[in-house]
Order: sequence, then structure tokens, then C-alpha cells
Amino acid sequence: MRKTALCGIIVGALVAGAFALYAGGDIKECFGKSLHATGEGMRYWYEEAGGMMKLTGIPYKDLDCSNCHIKSCDKCHDQAEPKKGDDMSKANNSDTCLVCHGREKLTYKMCAAKDKLDVHKVAGKSCSECHGLEDVHGDCEPKNSMRDKGAVKAKCANCHEDLAGRPHTVHKGKLDCAACHVENTIACMNCHMDTFLETGSRKGNFVPMHDWLLLMNYEGKVTSATAMTLVHKDKKFICYAPYFTHAIQPKGKTCTDCHANEAMKLIKAGKPVPMMKFVDGKVVNWQGVVPMVEGQLEWVYLNKTKDGGWTPITEGEETVQYVGYGTPLTEKQIKKMKMPFKK
Repeated sequence: MRKTALCGIIVGALVAGAFALYAGGDIKECFGKSLHATGEGMRYWYEEAGGMMKLTGIPYKDLDCSNCHIKSCDKCHDQAEPKKGDDMSKANNSDTCLVCHGREKLTYKMCAAKDKLDVHKVAGKSCSECHGLEDVHGDCEPKNSMRDKGAVKAKCANCHEDLAGRPHTVHKGKLDCAACHVENTIACMNCHMDTFLETGSRKGNFVPMHDWLLLMNYEGKVTSATAMTLVHKDKKFICYAPYFTHAIQPKGKTCTDCHANEAMKLIKAGKPVPMMKFVDGKVVNWQGVVPMVEGQLEWVYLNKTKDGGWTPITEGEETVQYVGYGTPLTEKQIKKMKMPFKK
């Protein structure tokens, strides 16, 4: 059976199953508990998971994040109250999703510029072909974050079952697909809260990056991860979290892309990996795969100048957050990654 046909069958089954779940007219009640409706993921991460609000002193409700929470069905549907059999063309159009999912929109733009566009995007796949109704409408169980177990039902293996060959067995099930097939991780660095609060605009107040891939432990596997840094009144904050960037490549990374690579050589020598530097007035970021090793990733933090430029913050410790989901690689894992790969 062709893979595209198999995907169609799987998507159809997911949709049918989701409608069965909502049989009885409780689709609106279920959606009301979803992350799309509540925005709980952002609030939980900001207020409870690791202390960003402790840094800023600003409650989540006083930020503009709620602007993206979906308050009514017609945000994604042409109808105010969609029902089974309705026209789903708007909901199935990825452009509808990208109105709010700005990181993915930026990912596509940055990947296209490098001729590394996501393989599914190139094939014309829409978001809904992987993310079924339960991903969008929720499963009637409130979640703290999309990283809660079972919050996202879309999995690579839902369509890709033919994982034969040594690259898919050598890690003995401990390496997530994203660790090898995600090209780079989208990251929003140095969100300058002072300027944002003053102007009400994020434009120009952060530095988007798409050149490195962090690796973390998550749900028993090593997977792709990202980082976000924030500055507020000279205080520095960084968050590390598992993150699936839609920058999938059909050919995975090679062994030497990760094992004993340039980042690992620095770590082995006890030196920090300069993930983000400020050179001659410009941000320079690391390129390539970097394992999340506590205390060995080095970031620069910047203040916004009156002329629109940046200036480094030279003093003060950074507050580090792991969101309670992902964890740094263990000493045993790092030891293996330090070793040169031998065929």
C-alpha cells in the first residue's frame, strides 16, 4: 500500500474516532477545556512552571497573550457552530493555523530561505493531515501544556511504520525521530520585556534563530529541544524545553553530526559552547547539534538601546527554567556523545 494512501486511511480513522468521541453534542464543552481555548499552556509556563513571572512581577492576565486564544468557532471554521458534514476547507487550510502559530510561519520562511523547507510542507500536506480533531479540540481532559503526556496525538509513526535499518535500531528506541530529522530548532531569543511593555510591540524586540538543534531527554527519549531567553530590568532568564520544529528533512543526521562534533569537543575540554555571541554589534549564533548540558551552554543577554540597537548585559546570574518536562542529558549519555564514532 502506498504511504500516501495509508496516511489518508489513518487521518480518516482519527477524524471518525474524534467525531465518535464528541457524539452527544458535547464538542463545544470539550473544546472549552482544550489548550486552544484556554491558552493554559502559556499561562502555566509563565506563572507556575519555572518562575518567569517572578522575574517580571507581571501577572499573565496583564499581558497580551490572550489575544490568540480562540473564543469562537468561526476563528477556524466558516460556521459559528460547525457540525459533522460541514465544509471544512477553512479548518483544513494550514494558513488558518499560521495566523496564530507564528513560530511555525517563521520556521517555514527561514527554512525556505535555506532551501530546507519541511518535507511535509513541500509535499503539500496540511496541518490537519497530522493533527486530528483531538489535537485541535482537545480530548475533554484539561492539560497544563501541549507537552503533557497525550496532549498531542500526532506522531511520526502514525504514518511512518517502515523504520527498518540500523539508523533506526542502533539507539535501541531511546532516540526520538525529531532528534535526527528536525533540521534546526526555531528559537526566540532575548525577548526584551522592557521595550515590549513600553511600546506594546514585539517587533524588533527579540532575535529569531534557526541554526542550531538542542537535544534533551523527554518521556524516556532524546528529542529536539529549544531555548528562549528573556531580559527584564537587567535580569536574565532562560527556558529550555522539548520542541518539535516543523523543519523535517527526509534524510536524517549522520552519526558525526552529533557524536564528537564541535560542541562535544568543547564540552569534553570543559569549555562552554558559545550558543549566542555579540560581535561588532551583531548577534552570532552557534550552528549545529548541541546536547543540553547543564552549565555549559553560554548565551549573551542584550538590552535595547535608544537608537534601536543592542548592548550586552555584562553582570548578573541567569535564572534557568526547564518547564518540568525536559531534562539535560545524563553523564552517561554525554560520555557516549564525546566518543568519536567508529563504524
